[in-house]
Amino acid sequence: MKNKLIATGLLTLLSITTLAGCTSSQSASISSDPKVVAKEAKKEGKVVSLGMPDPWANWGGSWKDLKTKYNISHTDTDMNSAEAIHKFESEGKKASADITDIGMNVSPTAQKKGILAKYKGEHWDQIPNWAKDKDGYWMNAYKGTIAFITDKKNVSEKDVPKSWSDIKKGKYKVTVGANPASAAQSQYAILAAAHAFGGDESNIKPALNFFSQLQKENRLSSVDTSVQNLKKGEIDVGVLWDFNALTDRHLIDESRYEVTIPQDASVMSGDSQVINKNAKHPYAARFARDYFLSDAGQINIAKGYARPIRDDVKLPADVKAKLLPASAYKKVYTIKDNDVWNKTTLKLGQQWQTEVTK
Repeated sequence: MKNKLIATGLLTLLSITTLAGCTSSQSASISSDPKVVAKEAKKEGKVVSLGMPDPWANWGGSWKDLKTKYNISHTDTDMNSAEAIHKFESEGKKASADITDIGMNVSPTAQKKGILAKYKGEHWDQIPNWAKDKDGYWMNAYKGTIAFITDKKNVSEKDVPKSWSDIKKGKYKVTVGANPASAAQSQYAILAAAHAFGGDESNIKPALNFFSQLQKENRLSSVDTSVQNLKKGEIDVGVLWDFNALTDRHLIDESRYEVTIPQDASVMSGDSQVINKNAKHPYAARFARDYFLSDAGQINIAKGYARPIRDDVKLPADVKAKLLPASAYKKVYTIKDNDVWNKTTLKLGQQWQTEVTK
């Protein structure tokens, strides 16, 4: 499984335009009536995605359903957020893809480039405000919360961290990934640490001070938080999305790892599912997004260890058991201003180099 939720830092390499709200004649003529969308999607019979592979949050469960229930076939090319946005933009009206899944914090950038189509769909009202654009250009189908995964072969049971404060006084090594400046998962890990020590999306200085101290103590590891490195025992404590941590634990050995949500502060976010303004299968793309947000689609997501964005969906007992209990999420923050956070992440690479790894 790839490290999705990636590449906000890479977006500094892409020009940010001011085409907010642009729509093509095609997207303007597409019906927003979910019933029409469903009917026309079946006629199109195909949807093409970027960065939405079967294992990631169990997208595969929904792609399979779309094929077996509605005869809508699917193909995907795996890539990160920056690559997907660049592909939408560079191909323009010669679009080869209909829909993609990008980090929420870069969704405003994609929207400003004028490459997205707006569509609210039938489950709009069930999505919390923090997880959607007010006009429907982007919305999240699932939640990710920053968690710790601890290898109990490397760290004793009594030293398993339950908070950032525990990490601060620990003796083990900690990794937030090989490239904290450009991986969204790593960026949100840094933001969670900032909240723990008095910061927020506009002020990550407390987190930079924290990681700088770990670096001085030779406790900040640059090992990538991959399932392969976890399995090899190269990670003492990794900081990553809860659904990635739970998936990795399941794939390797559930008794070997402990997954915890930091109790002093964590951050909840997610990926946004966005539709290409120039999609060749515009109705199938919209219908796919509707299906992700349906009860069945949300249950599929939970089967992939991600928490559904809709709180009103009742999960089967065996699926609910895959997730951490709600009581684990005691002090979790969401982004108050996505534009502010986006600007912060664009400066993070330089700050990390000069203040942490100097």
